[in-house]
Amino acid sequence: MFDISWSELLILGIVTLVFVGPKELPVFLRTLGRYAGMVRRHANEFKAQFDAAMREAELDAMRKEVEQMQTSINSEVMKAKGAIDEAGATARIDPPVAKAAPSSSSSPSEPLPSPPLPSPPAAESSSTATAEKSPAPIEKTES
Repeated sequence: MFDISWSELLILGIVTLVFVGPKELPVFLRTLGRYAGMVRRHANEFKAQFDAAMREAELDAMRKEVEQMQTSINSEVMKAKGAIDEAGATARIDPPVAKAAPSSSSSPSEPLPSPPLPSPPAAESSSTATAEKSPAPIEKTES
């Protein structure tokens, strides 16, 4: 990192030993280690914040890309829906009806009779069969 060789480190250690002294050298090295640790922690925090900012920027870019995709998909869906509605509108046009000769029994304004209804299913029990056969229940009156 700093490109320091072993000979330079040895000279640095001897100068430090001369200026600090052998008695205060352990305290000096401990203090130097604490400061190095603090610098390393601050560097790691900065790196973590930088990485978080980069991830957030990437997320923003991805979010914008997803929003663009969503708008394009919505526009395609709306175009398809419009085409379907247009096709449905053209399909609702009634074809011309051939005019039939009016008969004397029915007028053109009267509705046509409905087709006959299917017959009811066969009775399952005899009690329901008798109830269906009687036209109306007989009421008893007091006189």
